[in-house]
Amino acid sequence: MTTINTDKAKELIRETNGRIFSSTFIKKNGEHRLLTGRLKVTKGLKEDAKPQPYEPSKYNLVRVYDMRINKYRMINLDTLLTLSINKNKYIIK
Repeated sequence: MTTINTDKAKELIRETNGRIFSSTFIKKNGEHRLLTGRLKVTKGLKEDAKPQPYEPSKYNLVRVYDMRINKYRMINLDTLLTLSINKNKYIIK
């Protein structure tokens, strides 16, 4: 496993371009969570939906489509522990 920082992790997630990846992070309530997801999913988005009240990138968040529960979730890059992309595993420090 390779050790990377959060900036590199954010870059790697952005470079997936819709490919599936998995990550482990700490949720707001302190629980560890394994998320298998992808970016660039438009399923379930409504054209007349309200805009987001905040910009996720300002809070170091990334919006991801969770493949297991078929819903959108936010990954907090500050609490990211591991990342697995294309059979490459990374530890976040």
